[in-house]
Amino acid sequence: MAVKYTPDHEWIDMSSASTATVGITVHAQDALGDVVFVDLPAVGTSFKKGEVAGVVESVKAAADLFMPIGGEVVEVNEALRADPSLANSDPLGAGWFFKMKLADPAEASDLLDQTAYDELVKNA
Repeated sequence: MAVKYTPDHEWIDMSSASTATVGITVHAQDALGDVVFVDLPAVGTSFKKGEVAGVVESVKAAADLFMPIGGEVVEVNEALRADPSLANSDPLGAGWFFKMKLADPAEASDLLDQTAYDELVKNA
């Protein structure tokens, strides 16, 4: 699985040749608490790396969801929209946020691998 992480606690799985899947990390959902609402991007919308693509709201706070890599949203997780708690119960699986077509896969070169991300959250 070709999963990378952002310092803002998003993950991106680039193991598919055609699309990448994006979600929030276990650390992010732990920090947020119970997720009660997600604002997902519209299918067909393109974003640059680092742009806000959505919002996650919890009982504690609201947090922006940033694009880990530039590209076009090709699918959103409607199950997550219907049941935002999936972001808590299965953030790396059923709680994914959207799938995207990458504009430039080379932008992933500065994202964190699992070891670097674990080190980041250990020191947070």
